[in-house]
Amino acid sequence: MNRSRKATETVKPTTDGTQPFQKLQQKIQQQTTTIGVVGLGYVGLPLAVEYAKAGFETRGIDLDAERVRRLNEGDNYNDDLDDETVQRVAGEGFLSADEGFGHAGDVDVFFICVPTPVTEHNEPDTSYIESATRSIGEHLRPGQLVVLKSTTYPGTTEEVVQDVLEKTQENLEVGQDYFVAFSPERIDPGNEEYTTANTPVVAGGVTSRCTTLAEQAIGQVVQEVHTVSNPKVAEMEKLLENIYRSVNIALVNELAQLSERMDDMSIWEVIEAASTKPFGFDPFYPGPGLGGHCIPVDPHYLSWTAQRHDFETSFITLSARVNEDMPFHVCQSVTEAIAQQPVALRDATVLILGVAFKANVDDTRHSPAGTIIRLLQEKGVGMIRYHDPHVESYSVPGSNGEAIDVPSVGLTPEALQGCDVAVITTGHDAFDAEMIAEHAPQIVDTRNALADVEKQYQDKIRLLGEK
Repeated sequence: MNRSRKATETVKPTTDGTQPFQKLQQKIQQQTTTIGVVGLGYVGLPLAVEYAKAGFETRGIDLDAERVRRLNEGDNYNDDLDDETVQRVAGEGFLSADEGFGHAGDVDVFFICVPTPVTEHNEPDTSYIESATRSIGEHLRPGQLVVLKSTTYPGTTEEVVQDVLEKTQENLEVGQDYFVAFSPERIDPGNEEYTTANTPVVAGGVTSRCTTLAEQAIGQVVQEVHTVSNPKVAEMEKLLENIYRSVNIALVNELAQLSERMDDMSIWEVIEAASTKPFGFDPFYPGPGLGGHCIPVDPHYLSWTAQRHDFETSFITLSARVNEDMPFHVCQSVTEAIAQQPVALRDATVLILGVAFKANVDDTRHSPAGTIIRLLQEKGVGMIRYHDPHVESYSVPGSNGEAIDVPSVGLTPEALQGCDVAVITTGHDAFDAEMIAEHAPQIVDTRNALADVEKQYQDKIRLLGEK
């Protein structure tokens, strides 16, 4: 449903004579609110832990029974969180988890942190948001705030969350009895400097009262909250953040491919030189493709939104296409490296170094390594193995839709000597650059991870962005 409406600001009393807005505001200020976090993944769990650390009774909800069990036992499963902190807040009763919404009526402030993938046609899939909102709606009461944090298209908060809540509880009115807002996540896995607590966030409510409550609730654990006029602005702002990165990465990816056709040219040296300018330039780097949840997905969300408004985002769509083509480019480099050796594709062994989507994390969502492995399999490469110090097991979808496990090996001289080509797809700090350069017969380096190795090894290194 595509609509534009403003909910009423008239506030009616609750059963004890206190206005829902004022009552919730008082509870937030007195830090007596109960926090509910739906989805305990890389966004939800750090947020829940921050509230628990601040002394709020925090209840997580997740359909993953193993996550719930581990969290209730104080067992941390997020590398960005301190194990002792999770154990402490769980042990002291500030943090607990459930598989269902049985205690949802006790929650004062909900944060929805569920996945927002795209369909096979690259259209937004809001089914997780709808399901979570419907479950909240079944327990909705006056004096509750629902904040959507999942990255999505402009309009979702009002068209999906608000709409579902209105249909579930027709006798309650948003902005009067309960409150709805959007505040996008700004989690950067592996970033030790910027965390949930010290990274500024944006918030926009369906009404001004919704915005006020969202700002106050989030401000209990986040140092800076920037408010905007409505949820659509906050939703679009999040897309801008990620698409800004997408288009600039596409630019250097395209220039990297051009540089490979030119003599005496390295895109890495070009970027290093351009970075000396103290204004008007921010460095972005090429790679084997984009990973994580947001950057590969968000251009499709915005393109879909543009089509609803009879507009085509040509520049953004083209950038997404450039980035999505990078695994194909890397695959071509690998097959060329194999061709330089006396081995057929069907007898070749390729060692993938890194299957996480970024350095020093265990997150494999949309990792370009998965696409590269699939493409190499389709080309008939005989054996593909991987090594990643952060990922114990890894699989890729096969042609029949079933997952195909990729064998994991240790990073040893023997493993490197036993492959025909080593492909550095993730620049983990744990990788021994000298050992890789010395023992691998051929190397495709997509991250400039071997920049400092001895020059004697350069002849067997195919660096992305350099001829």
